[in-house]
Amino acid sequence: MTAAQRRQAVAQALRQADGPLSAAALAARFSVSRQIIVGDVALLRAAGEPIAATPRGYVLGEPPVSGVRRTLACVHSSADMGRELYLIVDNGGEAVDVVVEHPVYGELRGALCLRNRRDVDEFLRRVEQAPAKPLSILTDGIHLHTIACPDQAAMDRVTAALDEAGFLLGG
Repeated sequence: MTAAQRRQAVAQALRQADGPLSAAALAARFSVSRQIIVGDVALLRAAGEPIAATPRGYVLGEPPVSGVRRTLACVHSSADMGRELYLIVDNGGEAVDVVVEHPVYGELRGALCLRNRRDVDEFLRRVEQAPAKPLSILTDGIHLHTIACPDQAAMDRVTAALDEAGFLLGG
């Protein structure tokens, strides 16, 4: 298989996947290193493929927009990150992303795609093990989340829970 054929096979695997595929899983599937897959994904992105990197792996394209989406301005310490994310998923929401406003680079966005406690547990484990810090550390805890919910009632529960916990900025 040539490199170009492998890249097309990677894109096809992402199209057919039911969820995120990690670089390690793709590397094992195509008998190459993880770094080769990272390079393949970079080239696919440069060629216009809408590949997003999430904490659980790569996904192709934007998830379908259904239900209700809202951007919430939040603030809390790093110690409260898990509590915030659990409140979102426990009340029927998905933490789609996190956004901070960096004084030099402008808007920095990280894909989260956290839909349930297992997703949050895995994310928190990766944060704890990684040498990098969460984006909100750059802005004294101030950040935005895109929240997706199946309906307005779930969005109302998420918003109320975050407000009650004191996590909504200006809340």
